[in-house]
Amino acid sequence: MAPAVGDPEGDAARYGHLSLWWDAVAQPLSPRPPPTGDLAVDVCIVGAGFTGLWTAHALSTADPTIRIAVVEKEVAGFGASGRNGGWCSALFATSDAALVRRYGMDAMRDMRRAMQATVDAVGVTARDEGIDCHFAKGGTIDAARTDVQRTRALAEVDEARALGFGEDDLRWLDRSEAESMLGIEGILGATFTPHCAAIQPALLARGLADAVERRGVRIYEHTEATGITAGSPGRSPVVHTPAGTITADVVVRAVEAWTATLPGQRRTLAPVYSLMVATEPLSAEFWETAGLRGRATFADYRHMIIYGQRTADDRIAFGGRGAPYHFGSAVRPSFDGTPAVHSLLRRTLVDLFPALDAFRFTHAWGGPLAIPRDWHSSVGFERQQGLAWAGGYVGDGVATTNLAGRTLADLITGSDTELIRLPWVNHRSPRWEPEPLRWLGVNAGLWTMKLADHTEERKGRPSRLAGRMERLLGQ
Repeated sequence: MAPAVGDPEGDAARYGHLSLWWDAVAQPLSPRPPPTGDLAVDVCIVGAGFTGLWTAHALSTADPTIRIAVVEKEVAGFGASGRNGGWCSALFATSDAALVRRYGMDAMRDMRRAMQATVDAVGVTARDEGIDCHFAKGGTIDAARTDVQRTRALAEVDEARALGFGEDDLRWLDRSEAESMLGIEGILGATFTPHCAAIQPALLARGLADAVERRGVRIYEHTEATGITAGSPGRSPVVHTPAGTITADVVVRAVEAWTATLPGQRRTLAPVYSLMVATEPLSAEFWETAGLRGRATFADYRHMIIYGQRTADDRIAFGGRGAPYHFGSAVRPSFDGTPAVHSLLRRTLVDLFPALDAFRFTHAWGGPLAIPRDWHSSVGFERQQGLAWAGGYVGDGVATTNLAGRTLADLITGSDTELIRLPWVNHRSPRWEPEPLRWLGVNAGLWTMKLADHTEERKGRPSRLAGRMERLLGQ
């Protein structure tokens, strides 16, 4: 049973387990109450994660007179915003090559530069709003631990040069340089980009909620949007909740992996789970050899994605894909933990840092992220219907949500800016296949990446299966 609104002890028990990051915000927790009846506002935002909160922040900054309401089924930061790996990076879901094919070289470069600038924008806003989210712009180091991975990493650097990006965007580190930054087992070299910051995401989400509230935005927690009715000539869009209806000039759908739970949206985005583990705070002796002195985030060039960071209190928070997609795009709390995957993550991290075998793992958690059918994030606004949306970040949403929020604000207010001309604006991804084809396809993709890593480790040559999968996804 859900705790009553205003029950700090019950809410701390309910939300405190969500992630390592939530340890810092769940005590005490006093959820904002639902509305007491029907409302009329200028903009209603469905979802109080990063997308919704950044949109509210950008709108209230652009025009403090705009009446904004944010509705959230749980509490602000409950979803991926409070459970992710804490990479505020310039990564964008669609590859450079795919962007060039679809939109041309200039549009691709504009998109990448916008993402790079967004990393700094997040840090500036956090500082200006007094949000201590442990922002540390240490970049990202991607390790190559096999000859196949080394070849793949060097090819990525070559592609970056061909597309006009220099060493200040992505550079190759030889073994000695790589070892000085990241002391993992068997490193042969690495790539490094400065365009990433490690953050504590739950502190950012909750701090951002407080910041927009100070600006006059109304946030209604424990308020589920049970449906959204599009507008039409002479009629405004409406958000339906158990507490009443909210009529607005514009409704923003900002629920990411929970999009599939809204009526009519089952095939819009596929929710796929990513899981994480965290260690206890690690000793100074461990960090002497492990590196990450500037808190660079880290990963490697395997196909099955992994990601990690050194936290501000000297833990390692580490995650990866591997949990299955659930039939019917189901999203349930029971899916947040898959013991076999958590066990694999712990073994993988010890494989990278054997010295961790002497330390405890204290946290294990997970949650869903959203994948569009064409692996292409989007942001858009249909003015005639009064409906706006953003999402499909494929796990790279910490910075992208900020760019989405600022872009939505420009679209909604009618501002003519460079942001509204970026190639992801008003992109429409195709719908996912109906079940059981969706279940078969998504899980086949996950299985292919696992098999590709196994094949490369065993045979020492690039996996053809992985290449075919990337072509199938248009990447």
